[in-house]
This record gives sequence, C-alpha cells and structure tokens, in this order.
Amino acid sequence: MDFCVVLVTVSSEAEAKRIARTLVEERLAACVNLIPGLTSIYHWEGKLCEDRELLLVIKTQRQQVPALCARMEQVHSYTVPEVIALPIVEGSARYLAWLASCLPSTEGG
Repeated sequence: MDFCVVLVTVSSEAEAKRIARTLVEERLAACVNLIPGLTSIYHWEGKLCEDRELLLVIKTQRQQVPALCARMEQVHSYTVPEVIALPIVEGSARYLAWLASCLPSTEGG
C-alpha cells in the first residue's frame, strides 16, 4: 500500500478540527495533526498577503488523495485550498501497518 502525507492550511482552529474530524470519520485519513502558529506570506488576487494559519498534516494512502481533494473542495473555507500530497517513501513498519488498518482496504478488488 502506498502512503502519503497531505499538507493543508486552514484559517482557524475550529476549521482545522472540523476538517480533521471529517476526514478521519469518513476514513479519508488515518490521522490528522493540527499545527498552530504558522504565518503564510503569499500573492492572492494581485496583492501580497500575510495571514496566521494552521497546518493540517494528514496521513492517508495515495489512492485516497483524489477523494480527499474533492472532499476538501466541499468542506474548506478557502476558494483555492492548499492540498499537497507527499509520498511516504519509508517508515516504521508498525506505524505503516497501523495506517493501513485505519484506511479502507484496496486489496482484492
């Protein structure tokens, strides 16, 4: 099973918790870490912006990323939510087995 970490920024702790719970409850993610205290500097609609955000670190399987992206479009407050998937190339065998146990099986079908 191919696993990945998906990074998503959000504007508030309430939104972070709501999205994290949704993804885990719907089994689109095995685990979501909420990291507060980010400052993001970026261009948006021709302006230089600076905002306080939280980072969601989402652990899932690669096959779930398209569904996770689609769900993010529905539940995220941003017009263009950041959703970036990075492959997990190696990790603790026991942790990866736990991840697999939390996500829908894609084997056999």
